[in-house]
Amino acid sequence: MTAPSYQYVDLPDASVVTTRALLTARENITDTDTDTDTDTDTVAARAMMCLHGGAGFGKTLAVNVCLRDLEDEDVRRITFRARPTARAVRYELFTALDLPGQPPRHPSEFDRLLKTALAEHPRTFLVDEAQWLNGEAFEYFRYLWDEPSTQLAIIFVGGEGCHTVLRREAMLASRIFIWQHVTSLTPSEVLETIPLFHPVWADADPDDITFADNRAAHGNFRAWARLTAHTRTALARTGRPRVDQEVLRWVFSRLGASP
Repeated sequence: MTAPSYQYVDLPDASVVTTRALLTARENITDTDTDTDTDTDTVAARAMMCLHGGAGFGKTLAVNVCLRDLEDEDVRRITFRARPTARAVRYELFTALDLPGQPPRHPSEFDRLLKTALAEHPRTFLVDEAQWLNGEAFEYFRYLWDEPSTQLAIIFVGGEGCHTVLRREAMLASRIFIWQHVTSLTPSEVLETIPLFHPVWADADPDDITFADNRAAHGNFRAWARLTAHTRTALARTGRPRVDQEVLRWVFSRLGASP
């Protein structure tokens, strides 16, 4: 399954690999809730979930792949790059929902508009880079989610700071349906996953893959994408048919990694 739009770099021929983190995310998003007599999944249950972990571990990729499979679900993606106030969250939601006209000036009027829109039909918000959210912003999401008329599922995706802030907000933390901690690939997972990730590594010596991981990638998918892009360049320039440690040392020199 190629998905260049989900990769750290626009890497030709890269594939989405079903890693442990992706499988777990799929289970958590589509897993059954406590009502064992139904097939209600996390999204259909209108629940909240937090998927957190270090940068470059594939959190957003995993969630995007899983949400893409929910063909009938109205998914809205929101990304924060700075610590937003509740006012800023309102404006982001207004834009994400494609609401007509101008945003209301008064908070109470703005809240009524958002609640009305969120009550129209079920929606899922993917809130990316959620580590930038502070307590006020998280509480605003809880405020909307708690409204009985809204039909809202929320997936918070962010760094470790996301988990820390959420845990401090007791009222919101108690409403999180599932917590998922994403970690780096283990050495054995690297050997299983990377040959499937890109053809560059398909016939590479496992020792060379381990060499590259130990020196430069460290089980980080974003680092592997960057390393792969440079490795493709090295192979094209040298005319070599496959990766070897001499090629990798040239790549390391570009990445600032240990030779």
